[in-house]
Amino acid sequence: MVDWVHVLMLILFIGWGAYFIYAVARFRQGKNPKANYKGAKGSASKYAEIGVAVAEVILLVGFSIPLWADRVDEFPAESDSVVVRVVAQQFAWNIWYPGADGVFGNADPSLVDEETNPIGLDRSDEAAKDDITTINQLHLPVDKPAIIHLTSKDVIHSFNLPNMRIKQDAVPGLSIPMWFVPTKTTAEMREELKSKPRYADTADEFVYEIACAQLCGNSHYSMRGFLTVHTPEEYQAWLDEEASYLGGGEEEDFWN
Repeated sequence: MVDWVHVLMLILFIGWGAYFIYAVARFRQGKNPKANYKGAKGSASKYAEIGVAVAEVILLVGFSIPLWADRVDEFPAESDSVVVRVVAQQFAWNIWYPGADGVFGNADPSLVDEETNPIGLDRSDEAAKDDITTINQLHLPVDKPAIIHLTSKDVIHSFNLPNMRIKQDAVPGLSIPMWFVPTKTTAEMREELKSKPRYADTADEFVYEIACAQLCGNSHYSMRGFLTVHTPEEYQAWLDEEASYLGGGEEEDFWN
């Protein structure tokens, strides 16, 4: 799809470039030495403007809006997806999984502790006992839809995964859903990059990066997260490992 967008942009560039050259030649001073204060005569330009307007309406209403609605607004079923909540704050991404029961527990602002419980998760709630939280580390399985419910604790942030072609503002007081399907594991991307001379030396260090695309404070530059895309088996193993840490009284350190 991205390649076809580039083809369309090339066609538009050539078309408008050709028209620009024609206009410069057609209306140059040498061919029109005297200014015309009455304007162009005839109705050709009017019809051309109407035609362009109609074409743009057709593109917008007939193609852009339906395609956007089909791709972005029609979410996959949560039963067939990985559902994650992401709570942004200055200057970190709090990642929240519902655990084995598939139900998110309650969060209470009075329980917030920036070092041990930045989202205020109420572990006394039965549904919260198996919830998994991480800081700046998002893990997902390959080839399975991921639905992210995005919000913020303080100011507006912008969740940006450039490799997945997605970006969405995180707004305090709102839960904004977004979804995508990761199609290559992190390991597959590393192997693919090894075949490219420009990246061969650093391919083993590749990670999908989560950036904040909204200036959010004096440490905005440091608000980086990372996505690891696993095979289904690796993802389940990661979930099992994270679940094994629960109940031990140890919460993940805020900055690690």
